[in-house]
Amino acid sequence: MKAAILVETKRPLIVADIELPTELLYGQVLVKVHYSTICGSQIGEIDAAKGADKFLPHLLGHEGGGIVEKTGPGVAKVKPGDHVVMHWRKGRGIESPTPKYRWDNKMVNAGWVTTFNEYAVISENRLTTVSKEFDLKIAPLFGCAVTTGFGVVNNDAQVKIGQSVVIFGVGGVGLNIAQAASLVSAYPIVGIDLLDYKLTLAKQFGLTHGLNAKSEELIASIKKIVGDRGADVVIDTTGNPRVIEQAYALTQPAGKTILVGVPKAGENISIYSLPLHFDKILKGSHGGGAVPDEDIPRYLKLLNTEKMKLDGLITHEFSLDQINEAIDVVRSGHSGRVLLNMVGN
Repeated sequence: MKAAILVETKRPLIVADIELPTELLYGQVLVKVHYSTICGSQIGEIDAAKGADKFLPHLLGHEGGGIVEKTGPGVAKVKPGDHVVMHWRKGRGIESPTPKYRWDNKMVNAGWVTTFNEYAVISENRLTTVSKEFDLKIAPLFGCAVTTGFGVVNNDAQVKIGQSVVIFGVGGVGLNIAQAASLVSAYPIVGIDLLDYKLTLAKQFGLTHGLNAKSEELIASIKKIVGDRGADVVIDTTGNPRVIEQAYALTQPAGKTILVGVPKAGENISIYSLPLHFDKILKGSHGGGAVPDEDIPRYLKLLNTEKMKLDGLITHEFSLDQINEAIDVVRSGHSGRVLLNMVGN
């Protein structure tokens, strides 16, 4: 089967035929991957943003949609023929051993979920079943972008009706943060990004105000909207240390700064910490604290009743052979979520 392999960090992926493991171990599930999207986390892995990669060569991808082919010993949550969302957050079920693939007599490592491959051996607890009527093309969005964005609002920030929200970076996750904030009746919802077209798109997802990050009067413009004391909730998705510092400074004294983006290894932030001893909160998010088995069915209800919007979130589509082109589009910033189509239809 074909897969995209990270052989060397900061280099293009290699698309090649690799061999599946000969048998499934306890808790493992074989899934035919139909679609995957590309998250900024994978760009970080390719760039070794968190430091040296000890597992090379290895497979990538943590959000996808596919169909179960076979189950290993102990698996009770899914069965062959089930349609599933593949997600990086742990759900119910067994956490299996991680699989090993073979490529030209070399071992290729993989985590509990990978999606840049035509078939994947996935841990039972990284799968959530969905209806066979559900469009697998949008399933990857529920593997990360939607669950993270909504979880940031519901779990990390616990946004209340009428609270002001500022979002730095309105990519795939940022768009869903805006959408979730809108669903809980936050106001205003201010987005900041380097690209005007992203701000325009985000207004379709609930953003009430959009500001270009290059504006010389950015801070003054934000405070004109949210008030001089700052916003109730400020969320950073960029991982840029200077932006994080700006986000913290723009948070009102009893407000919350939520960090979704992660700085590169060795990059530091500098803040005035005294307000943290009183009511101000600075908090890192880990996937929005999402619980996939509980959250995905709830969010699908919103989608089915048209309370949630996903139209326009996927902006580009590529084949697996074109994955390096797809990654270049993600890096450019001129995209929403970029889709990998493994089935060609």
